[in-house]
Amino acid sequence: MSVTPTLPPIRALVVDDSGFMRIALRKIIEADGDIRVIGEAKNGREAIRLARELKPDVITMDIVMPEMDGIEATQRIVKEVSPAPRVIMVSAQTQEGAVATLKALRAGAADFISKSTAFADTDLGQLDAELRDRLRQWRTAATPAVAGPVQVQPEIAPETTASPADLIVIAVSTGGPLALPVLLGAMGPIEPPVVIAQHMPELFTRSLADHLATELGLAVREGVMHGLLPPRTVTILPGGQDGVVAYGRAGSFELRPTTGTGFVHPSGDLLLQSAALTARSPVAAILTGMGSDGAAGAAAFRRRGRPVLVQTPASCAVAGMPSAAIAAGVATHVLDLKAMGMKLAALSRGPAPGRE
Repeated sequence: MSVTPTLPPIRALVVDDSGFMRIALRKIIEADGDIRVIGEAKNGREAIRLARELKPDVITMDIVMPEMDGIEATQRIVKEVSPAPRVIMVSAQTQEGAVATLKALRAGAADFISKSTAFADTDLGQLDAELRDRLRQWRTAATPAVAGPVQVQPEIAPETTASPADLIVIAVSTGGPLALPVLLGAMGPIEPPVVIAQHMPELFTRSLADHLATELGLAVREGVMHGLLPPRTVTILPGGQDGVVAYGRAGSFELRPTTGTGFVHPSGDLLLQSAALTARSPVAAILTGMGSDGAAGAAAFRRRGRPVLVQTPASCAVAGMPSAAIAAGVATHVLDLKAMGMKLAALSRGPAPGRE
């Protein structure tokens, strides 16, 4: 009779300048008994010191604090503490909070969770519903997977790739704010519309689009439902909403709202499925992220013999989504981000000269 080993409790450090929030977070985190708060800090300087001394597995990090904010503290912790803990930002769901959260993600934070909702500036019910599961997911994400052979579909028949791509769709989740600049920078300006389903709440995707446009000098924007998807433009689906691609005015692609039943929004599966049904020569890409979103949508591409590019699991912040696509047998190319960007650019131009 086999016995499943019991994992030791996850060790958490709570960082918040509010004494009330530190108490509330401790109660929420320790409610089920499998996560233990081993320390509390009221500013970024204390957080760095305690991270060095206590070696937590995860840190919940406030953003706005005296002496040193959560962004600078996160940047120093991920560089100076070994092994580096996973830092989860506890952020306000406002436009200002979204901008600060993206800065923290670029500074090395692994993930974020909103402490506010449309109903309250501090919604403890929302935190109670999500925070423990998010911390547990990071333990799973940090556990190395057993290495195995990568199953890649055979090269696509020439007749299915003879035309240049007329639409590129991308599914991405955790790690996206760091992965997307690398991918889009390597891809550069291309003719077909690019549509991205990045798992984020509303407000955050607008800040992400603005940041990418400024950093890369590309036409990147947050999408508008029932708006056209113009060529030479990267469109990020609005946060918290599912969207699909359809034919719009004058034969152009259009973004339309839908309602998915999954746990993540915007849904990569719904976006990919609609692209496979609508576009003549679509191309799909699946990047870093927890879970399996994108794999079911990619299956629709494979049924049509269309390319599905998947990020190499080893290069992901979290390899769940690419690994799920590989395991499902729907990946046609497994590439790092720079190689993927160059491949997307090549597919948007059509086959190489001389190819039949």
